[in-house]
Amino acid sequence: MGKSKEKKKLSLEEEKVQHEEEEEEEQNPATKSKKKMKKKRKEQIDVKVRTVAERKDKISPIIGYFPSGYDPLKNHSEPEASVKVYRNVKKSNRLQMVVSPHGSQVDFVGTNYSGEATAPQLCKYSLGVLDKDTQTLRIVPIESNKIFRLAPKIGAADQPENELLDEANEEDAAEKKANELKKLTLMYSTKKSIRQDVKRDALRQTGDPGVHQDLDLKLQEVETIKEALEAATSTDNSLNIPPYDLSATSPDMAYPLDKIILKGEWDYLLDIFEISCTGGEVTPSIYPRFVHNRVHKLEDIEDDAKKRKLAGIFSYITHLIKFKDKHSMDGVLSAKHHKFPSIFSQKFSSLFATSNDSRIPDEKKKLLISYVLVLTMFVDDFKSDPSDIAEDLRMTPVALRPHYEYLGCKFRRENQVLVATLPVPLEFQTIKRKRRK
Repeated sequence: MGKSKEKKKLSLEEEKVQHEEEEEEEQNPATKSKKKMKKKRKEQIDVKVRTVAERKDKISPIIGYFPSGYDPLKNHSEPEASVKVYRNVKKSNRLQMVVSPHGSQVDFVGTNYSGEATAPQLCKYSLGVLDKDTQTLRIVPIESNKIFRLAPKIGAADQPENELLDEANEEDAAEKKANELKKLTLMYSTKKSIRQDVKRDALRQTGDPGVHQDLDLKLQEVETIKEALEAATSTDNSLNIPPYDLSATSPDMAYPLDKIILKGEWDYLLDIFEISCTGGEVTPSIYPRFVHNRVHKLEDIEDDAKKRKLAGIFSYITHLIKFKDKHSMDGVLSAKHHKFPSIFSQKFSSLFATSNDSRIPDEKKKLLISYVLVLTMFVDDFKSDPSDIAEDLRMTPVALRPHYEYLGCKFRRENQVLVATLPVPLEFQTIKRKRRK
């Protein structure tokens, strides 16, 4: 009987302690959360990690955050807000997300092309989804590799899709127009009038510390254009090929890159480099297929200088192909919206002997193709598959083969693929003509 009484006392004490702990947890939720954290830390799950590739026919998850501190789950278990995503009609890569809380006139708007999204981004974001039932962790890329900053705005959701404009572009419209006029002055005016124009701007912007730097940059641009034009006119094109070196002992010196792309021109070949740094996409509708198929090489390069160099070659190839399309009947639509830096527009017109609207002569067209093929050899480490660049040049690989051979290239088969190589020292083909009987 004594033992049973002791057991009853112990059970009553345990119930009392448990009841006191429950009251303490209700009064102090911090202790409750700490105990939960301890339990969670003990939980271990073995999962399989699967990466899901991005698909063009489906939109990736869109992630946004509220810098204002708005919490959609503060008063409701489920968010009472509508979420809409708008895509620009003309530029399909531009997205805008609008979150509209129920019963509020304030909307939260974020874009992937303005404000915080324009800052340089040297990393990639992904979304992890853990399924405890199947013990699988799926890694999914997010849309545009951007996290949308949802800033509060009034009445943004009522605007139609084609009226969701970039506010920064609207504010800078007048400045852009003025810059275009300045570019025309740089292209067609004399050096004296350019200097006067720059000095006039400097007088209007007194007190600006960057005025003198801007003046030096513009004068440097004039000198670079002059240098490029002199190099184009002085190049010996008797063989109708890019500058070469017969004494070269390595393929990369057979056609010196610094004589094809001049030192001052690299500053105008940063578009693809900037796209790669910000996680953008090089689309085949804007860039040649050759560039689109090889732009992934930039991700494997850690050295910033080497990455900038390869991206610059991609940009130069793009300008050459678009220049050819601009002056041909079958490719004029492809180059309709392409923007040429003035330095390349003048250089190519001089090098390939064209006016604004005329077609490129056949001999000069062969020279342009030679420039493109030499640069593609640099990209492919002098083992190049000609199939995609032939498509960009609107030719067949068979029709393009004589152009490779004229540059001193040889063909060989690797892994069932015919590739062009560049042996050194260079040996050019001699054209044999049949004698008339």
